[in-house]
Amino acid sequence: MPISIFGFVALWSPYFFASLVALFLLYLLITVKWRDRFSGSEPLKRSELISFSVGMILVYATKGSPVDLLGHILFTMHMVQMAILLLVAAPFLIMGIPGWIWKKVFSVPVLGSVLRVMTKPVISLLLFSAMFSVYHLPLILDTIKLSLPLHAVFTITLFISALFLWWPIVNTIGVTAKLQGLHKVAYIIASAILITPACALIIFVDTPVYATYQSGESWLQAMALCVPASTLGTLASAGLSGPEVFTKMPILYDQQLGGVIMKVLQEIIYGVVLGRIFINWFRHERDNADELTKKQLLERERLSMYS
Repeated sequence: MPISIFGFVALWSPYFFASLVALFLLYLLITVKWRDRFSGSEPLKRSELISFSVGMILVYATKGSPVDLLGHILFTMHMVQMAILLLVAAPFLIMGIPGWIWKKVFSVPVLGSVLRVMTKPVISLLLFSAMFSVYHLPLILDTIKLSLPLHAVFTITLFISALFLWWPIVNTIGVTAKLQGLHKVAYIIASAILITPACALIIFVDTPVYATYQSGESWLQAMALCVPASTLGTLASAGLSGPEVFTKMPILYDQQLGGVIMKVLQEIIYGVVLGRIFINWFRHERDNADELTKKQLLERERLSMYS
């Protein structure tokens, strides 16, 4: 059965799209039109605009497009959502916001103090790993997916923890400690290790553990988070009973595949990040070596003049 039966609102989340458009316009107003009102602010860079735009597109793609609806039907798509939202969209949004805005955020007395603590590498690493692991405990995930307020609050909180995770890697403003070179490598590897148990539990368990991804009342209640009640009621009365209506994949296989996909996507994303880190580190060391060689040659020339 095609997912188009759920209707335009459930598929494309127009209200969520409108809110993101409003947020993007506010971003342009602050960084372009109102920039002169802030002393010491710099012009918006093209790279920042591209990064923020990519981040916003990915947020909508994962939480506003049909991918979000499929994420409530199939656990596999839920894990794809998590990987893109937490591991790709989050760092793009950080890089897309100009440094002078981040400096002003960190200068707010209470908020700045909290952010300095939460973005410390050890704390941000442990916080994200704990949030991700707790979120995917069967009891927690099922409870959250049956309540729209809980789902919204926990999703936002998890996303904020992802911003904290990426901050020591991608921030450039200098108001907090930034990891360098091999410290970044260790940080990324530690993150990969810490969320492995949660993925392993999902992959190797031999029975479906999420009630909201199985047939029955829990699945229908979970679908109410993204499908209008009137539409869902009509479909339920017509015999809509569970995810098997939309896929032939057994629930257990869907669950296990979701864990595999999350781990594979995480490894690919982290691998790309590590590659960039190594390239930047190599270039930095090469530039330092070239500079040292130049200094040595100048010193030899200076000494030869007096010999």
